[in-house]
Amino acid sequence: MPNQNLEITTICPDLENSQFTIQSAEPTTAMTVAVDLAENSTVTSCNLPRIKILGTGGTIASKGVNASATAGYHVDLTIQDMLDSIPDISQICEIEYEQLCNVDSKNIDEPLLYKIYQGISQSLQSFDGIVITHGTDTLSETAFFIESTIDTGDVPIVFVGSMRPSTSVSADGPMNLYQAICIASNRESRGRSVLVSLNDQISAGYYITKTNANSLDSFNVRQGYLGNFVNNEIHYYYPPVKPQGCHKFKLNWKPDLATGGHEFGLPKVCILYGHQSITPEILTLIEGSCAGIVIATMGAGSLPDDMCQRALQSPVPIVFSKRSMDGMIPIANLPIDSSTRTRGSVIASGYLNPEKSRLLLQLCLSGGYSTEEIRHVFKGVYGG
Repeated sequence: MPNQNLEITTICPDLENSQFTIQSAEPTTAMTVAVDLAENSTVTSCNLPRIKILGTGGTIASKGVNASATAGYHVDLTIQDMLDSIPDISQICEIEYEQLCNVDSKNIDEPLLYKIYQGISQSLQSFDGIVITHGTDTLSETAFFIESTIDTGDVPIVFVGSMRPSTSVSADGPMNLYQAICIASNRESRGRSVLVSLNDQISAGYYITKTNANSLDSFNVRQGYLGNFVNNEIHYYYPPVKPQGCHKFKLNWKPDLATGGHEFGLPKVCILYGHQSITPEILTLIEGSCAGIVIATMGAGSLPDDMCQRALQSPVPIVFSKRSMDGMIPIANLPIDSSTRTRGSVIASGYLNPEKSRLLLQLCLSGGYSTEEIRHVFKGVYGG
């Protein structure tokens, strides 16, 4: 049901850059302290945490053709629409929100990724928590990128999405969004950096991975399951802590020859999927157009012998990751050049999956890191 207790004020009517302020439509809650029956009462306003919501689209902002459709939907809702469907939050926090974009997360490219980065960076000093609505297909990549590029201090950054569209008879988006706002508002969330709120679970954004394309329980968080949300209670299992070995990068801008200014961009890194009969020729085809390569290997770093030997000769860094859902790539499983006893430019991804290995390699290359420096960064996730 629409929430009648919220009053929404438009700051900017332009959807692409729109900002809104939400306040309770009821009289301001106050706490009256009686000093003496003969004296005037002292009234002080409750200090609620200030939360910024950044909208990017995704299934949580989508509509289907009917109430039973859980596929074939399209992005159609703004943050204002979504807030109308959640329980009253006016007694939990003060909210401002901004619609950065409204797209399926498959269309999150580098310009939009940087727009999300800017939205978070510009809000850190002014808000007690930040919530980002995002499609689940690439949510883990954006969360990893933000964790790797922004020092959030004590401010919780909470990503949230859904697996079913808003029109579904059992839509999970409203509850997920409500929980994300509560989590961002809670003092126990401070100092935990980037979080993900989905399906009653609180997880670390650095390690979270989508492992099911359809079910509500769609994310695996073996290395970062932090807590639960139960009956309006937030339960954390551990004290505040940030991911071990997370390397922080300063973003670099490249010259824009067309405008004379600068633009954000990352070096091109592609992902190859290992399989039976994969041949070394594929490396020759792509090395000239990529600054680095990630291979989703079989098992824990397994590739055909001729593919391994060709990887050792590559002029660009090659990260061995895994096509398996869980597990890691240990350094001991990397190929070794028999004559030099070195591993060339081949690097182990540790616990990172191919898509996160790609982002980490891109950030390293953007910073001008040498192969040994890149290897050191990956050691933070037990690779290298």
